[in-house]
Amino acid sequence: MDAGFTAEQDEIRRTLRELLHKRCGPEELRAAVDTPAGHDPALWTALAEQLGLPGLALPEAYGGVGCSATELALAAEETGRVLAPSPLLATAVLVAPLVLALGTDAQRAGLLPRIASGALTAALAAPAAGLALTGDNRGDWAGGGRAGGVQARRAAAGWTLYGEVGPVPDGHSARLLLVAAHTGGFARSRTLLFLVAGDADGVVRSRHTALDATRPLGHLQLRHAEAELLGGDGGTDVPDALARTGDSAAATLACEAVGAADRVLERTVEYVKQREQFGRAIGSFQAVKHRLADVYVQVQAARSAAYYAAWATAQGERVGGLALAQGLEALRSSAGEAIQLHGGIGFTWEHDVQLYFKRAAGDELLFGPVHRLRAHAADAASLFTATEVPV
Repeated sequence: MDAGFTAEQDEIRRTLRELLHKRCGPEELRAAVDTPAGHDPALWTALAEQLGLPGLALPEAYGGVGCSATELALAAEETGRVLAPSPLLATAVLVAPLVLALGTDAQRAGLLPRIASGALTAALAAPAAGLALTGDNRGDWAGGGRAGGVQARRAAAGWTLYGEVGPVPDGHSARLLLVAAHTGGFARSRTLLFLVAGDADGVVRSRHTALDATRPLGHLQLRHAEAELLGGDGGTDVPDALARTGDSAAATLACEAVGAADRVLERTVEYVKQREQFGRAIGSFQAVKHRLADVYVQVQAARSAAYYAAWATAQGERVGGLALAQGLEALRSSAGEAIQLHGGIGFTWEHDVQLYFKRAAGDELLFGPVHRLRAHAADAASLFTATEVPV
């Protein structure tokens, strides 16, 4: 592994940081999350047209930039610094890789160029359990038999879906829905992925009232909605594809969490240099220095883990879950210390620090919690498997 960044990676990070500094300040962030969509379409257009961010990890043949998941994860670190609300996670990190991996030639040609251009936003309607970050992905999370979830049935012109799923990142506003549904009944049970237009008949969508407003979530009800099967009927292993996508998404989320943790730590350091008690800045107190030093070490360790996961994802290794656990823990610690050291204003809604703490808590609810991420990684590596001792 080469620990240094390439000139292209440095340029992506620098350009993206400059754009977000101009277009996604605190006022713009709060205005965006209060819109029905939960993000600023103008910012999303700028990210697509100026940087090609939605298609950063897509092949050039489909209108993408041709980079790998590593560059996309590094870009997420910059969006995490400002908590930029955008369809990036749902569209480029979760849906686009699945369409690229499982879609037919016609589906790829019809969808991926529109995703790469930013014209088409998408959302993955599957429970977090389907991403195999905290479990083995062999359960009936998509709705087995009469257990609920989303059911798929063949119709005269294709397929219809019935059921509900949530919370779904950007599920309330995405123009395309990629829905994981159960089919085959008890005898030949399997999970398949289906393409559903966001405005199709039988699709009822609403926005969740979420802890983290910068990560808008939707709830979907499908009432015999017409759907198109992703890929052919050749028995594609959807759970395995979801698990691979989940690990890549975890590496991206880890980088995003590190960016947020680093930025909130920077803001705290700036503040303790200004806030005074007993006639001196509180940043000069040894106890405060020790607390911030501990957070700094934790953030740097999380950054190393996130960078390695971003690199390893492109090499086919699956270590994203552990990096995500490290990143979320660092963000929670950094934001928690920020609230404490900001004193009376730290927990108020008028201040931005609380948004970072909510991002940490919200991501844990969606993709964790941290202890389950680590427990699953330990189980997968058989770290605590009992061994027989010869008598």
